[in-house]
Amino acid sequence: MATTSSSSPSWREGMSSDNIKGLVLALSSSFFIGASFIVKKKGLKKAGASGIRAGSGGYSYLYEPLWWVGMITMIVGEIANFAAYAFAPAILVTPLGALSIIISAALAHIILRERLHIFGVLGCALCVVGSTTIVLHAPQERAIESVPEVWDLAMDPAFLFYAALVITATFILVFHFIPLYGQTHIMVYIGVCSLVGSLSVMSVKALGIAIKLTLSGMNQLIYPQTWVFALVVTVCVLTQMNYLNKALDTFNTAVVSPIYYVMFTTLTIVASVIMFKDWDRQSPTQVITEICGFVTILSGTFLLHKTKDMADGSSVRLNKHSEEDDFDDGEGIPLRRQESMRNP
Repeated sequence: MATTSSSSPSWREGMSSDNIKGLVLALSSSFFIGASFIVKKKGLKKAGASGIRAGSGGYSYLYEPLWWVGMITMIVGEIANFAAYAFAPAILVTPLGALSIIISAALAHIILRERLHIFGVLGCALCVVGSTTIVLHAPQERAIESVPEVWDLAMDPAFLFYAALVITATFILVFHFIPLYGQTHIMVYIGVCSLVGSLSVMSVKALGIAIKLTLSGMNQLIYPQTWVFALVVTVCVLTQMNYLNKALDTFNTAVVSPIYYVMFTTLTIVASVIMFKDWDRQSPTQVITEICGFVTILSGTFLLHKTKDMADGSSVRLNKHSEEDDFDDGEGIPLRRQESMRNP
């Protein structure tokens, strides 16, 4: 009985009411975003049958209602993802983005008749196991009563040091490495997106908390820190969109997706651990278990993308500009963050 009583609090601590709300929102987001890929691709195919295809530079899909249904579905998913950060720690919400490709793979198999290889099924299973592991061992969300509390966390010397490193590395990549290696080395563009993305998620979380508190009756719009976080979100998201589109325009989606997911998710978790000190409230066993769950998700993600190439009978291409592009719909089934930041 003593063992049961000691284990029960840890379960309640890991799955607080806020964590459950964040989990439901994150899962809903994965479903909507995963489904949006399929609806948008159906719209692209329908538009391509009567006009210039997106892969060839056409924009006829903008006149296709089905494509807009997919876009609206994606926006709903992104709103749910935004709200999830207001309730649950980033270490719980961000890795669950991998579930969107499971939804996409399953729906593509059923609706688009895109064959899912047996190893793709294994990849989906690994993502589910890894996500379940993280959910069961996720830290409890820190109780925050105002935006100035979040600002104090952001002004902590450890996070300021991390932010300074990120900004410095971003400027070095943008002004030195991109002009020299942007068209030949995939890690340059993705590096900028991932570094800036880790800061954008922290600001999104702060802004989400501000909106949640404001709706509950505690107005946070009176604090200048709220608007500073909003400005940071705007700048970071625009930067991500710019360089992610450059990466997608230069390199193959099947290569960009998993690399970007790994770098973005890893740096986001590191930023969250430093700023919100997620792991300070957990035992070493819980931390190691979460890391193992994350590695399991990564393994499933890479397996899914590799299987997609096996099923298509094609090899992974680093350079997207090739004669095979004539047969590309212009809309793959990438991961959440990648697709959400692509321009129409």
